[in-house]
Amino acid sequence: MERRVAREFRHKVNLLIDNEAEKDYLYDVLQMYHQSMNLPVLVGDLKLVINEPSRLPLFDAIRPLIPLKHQVEYDQLTPKRSRKLKEVRLDRLHPEGLGISVRGGVEFNCGLFISQLVKGGQADNVGLQVGDEIVRINGYSISSCTHEEVINLIRTKKIVSLKVRYIGMIPVKSSADEPLKWQYVDQFVSDSGEGKGSVAGLASSGGRETKEKKVFISLIGTKGMGCSISSGPTQRPGIFISNVKPGSLSAEVGLEVGDQIVEVNGVDFSNVDHKEAVRVLKSSHTLTISVVAGAGKELFMTEEEKQREARLREQERQELMHQKRLALETNKIIKEQQEKERLRKLEISQKAAEEEERYRREIEQITAEEEKFKKEWEEDWGPKEPPKSLKTVTAEVHPAPRSKHKIDLKGVAHDQLETDDMDEVIMKQDKQGFQKYLEDFDPYSMFTPEQIMGKDVRLLRIKKEGSLDLAVEGGTDSPIGKIVVSAIYEGGAADKHGGIVKGDEILAVNGKILIDSRLAEAQATLAKAWNMGGDWIDLVIAASPPKEYDDEIPTIPSSTVSPNTHRKVFEGSAPVYRQGYLLQL
Repeated sequence: MERRVAREFRHKVNLLIDNEAEKDYLYDVLQMYHQSMNLPVLVGDLKLVINEPSRLPLFDAIRPLIPLKHQVEYDQLTPKRSRKLKEVRLDRLHPEGLGISVRGGVEFNCGLFISQLVKGGQADNVGLQVGDEIVRINGYSISSCTHEEVINLIRTKKIVSLKVRYIGMIPVKSSADEPLKWQYVDQFVSDSGEGKGSVAGLASSGGRETKEKKVFISLIGTKGMGCSISSGPTQRPGIFISNVKPGSLSAEVGLEVGDQIVEVNGVDFSNVDHKEAVRVLKSSHTLTISVVAGAGKELFMTEEEKQREARLREQERQELMHQKRLALETNKIIKEQQEKERLRKLEISQKAAEEEERYRREIEQITAEEEKFKKEWEEDWGPKEPPKSLKTVTAEVHPAPRSKHKIDLKGVAHDQLETDDMDEVIMKQDKQGFQKYLEDFDPYSMFTPEQIMGKDVRLLRIKKEGSLDLAVEGGTDSPIGKIVVSAIYEGGAADKHGGIVKGDEILAVNGKILIDSRLAEAQATLAKAWNMGGDWIDLVIAASPPKEYDDEIPTIPSSTVSPNTHRKVFEGSAPVYRQGYLLQL
């Protein structure tokens, strides 16, 4: 399949391009494209050699050589010729005119092309485009008409019917001596006067410029045509004009040495021999001769002319090589930029991989530490078998404790206290020999201002005597949202201390902050602090204002408590609480 495509492509190149330097250039730019895969550069290089409408089919021949991933972009970058004719009608008497400019004609060896459109004009509104070739005007073919003849034809009609096809190229000829060139529509720059031609140009086509023309000769009253003909060599068959006498009838009608005669009075000269050609030319006094100008010019050149032609071809080749070197340098720069971009992306991906690996190791380390902490916590605080040396005793479940009143640091009573109760508190304080609250405690050394804003924060130091007998509830995962004292049991260390009452919030235990703790975590912290070494336990509390704590656990009437209801007590351990029942551990 690939060999067949390549073979067809080479056949198309040989058919449409005669210049060997241009063929080499075409193959080179295709090879460079397959190395760099830069499609815009390829299309720009191709336009230097596909530089006339007859070569436009090469774009279609090259398309199968383009990878599938680039073919859509290739179609967008290359011009597309329209094989179908489009017919439009224009009113020549319109106040704004036809709204188009045209260039070309048979005298320029090309058709007639639309080179400029008035934006919003008639031609623009009916869909005509710059680069359209006008094929017919009001049904007449204009392929053999001069520019002036076409203009005159348009001027004779009130309604102008045009049949056009899109080519996508504009003929350019800045002066009469300059050879005809072509520009793509997207490269075309027009002067304000279309008769002046274009100020922009492209590289020379490099091939033979062929121009077919017809001449009419009447031999009546003359001595002959004044020219000689010759048969071409085997590699160039045909009948060619080999000599033209100055001032002769042939010279007057524009015949030149090297013109190939293709038809005389309707007789095809492509396959006739020299004798038959002479016979036809002498068979009539009126001749209509079709020739291809300059088709065999090189067959009759002098040595000097051949050298001059060779120099011109060498200049063309050097120009193409210069353009090729520029394309190579451009491609080299592009490849360097692509390589830098590739290295940059590689560096970014490597750094991303390193960062991802570092993140993975950190996560593994954090997970391992969490597992270690969890294991240690379960070993310290998880459910265990009771030590055999400990004796299990039972105790009755306490009813809800009677209400206790507390005083602030300055000894001002929040509720009216009975004299006996106040004396009892003072006696307990003196008996234990310590203060209820440590007055030199600075709460801001432990908490942020936001954590203790609006709270009466106090530090209690409770002596470890017996059981703490303190019940808590709440936690961050409860509606209360904090750790709150729910009960103080009579006779316990908390009750003996007298500095903490139901409704107080426990903020910290032995320096561990419980503001964001759950109930289970707070209970475990209290138990650990009570059971570990030392004679004292430090509690930081936020004293509750009077009547603030209303979520009291309903008091269980003593008559409803069965005398057989018991709770387990483990010596030397802290209390755990469930639904208002005190389990002394």
